Amino acid sequence: MMPGMGRGNSRQMRQMMKKLQQNMREYDDVEEVIIRRRNSEIVITDASVTEMDIQGQTSWQIMGEARERAKTTSGEAPAEEEPAPAEIPQEDIELVAGQAGVSEEEAKAALEACGGEPAEAIIKLLSEKG
Repeated sequence: MMPGMGRGNSRQMRQMMKKLQQNMREYDDVEEVIIRRRNSEIVITDASVTEMDIQGQTSWQIMGEARERAKTTSGEAPAEEEPAPAEIPQEDIELVAGQAGVSEEEAKAALEACGGEPAEAIIKLLSEKG
């Protein structure tokens, strides 16, 4: 239930949802999105992009596979290279192993595959257990 909508006013809710959808536009042909930061770039491939206009403000929602790479100076994408392996903290390994119910070795491998992100590693391991 949305705040300020009162109890059980489904008609207003349907009207509001319809209005929100009219202010949305999906881009289906996006190959990648690049977010340039001071020292690196976040590249989102296989991107699903939605533009939303809400009360005169434009918001963008981007979903896809994200990875970070060193920033280029020429504006061209750098040659694909393997990122240097980051040190995975032992507490992250233990957290992932405990939450996913796997060995620490499996947890560490999943963390490495997910760029050191514990939440992604847990989801990956749980989906593999399926």
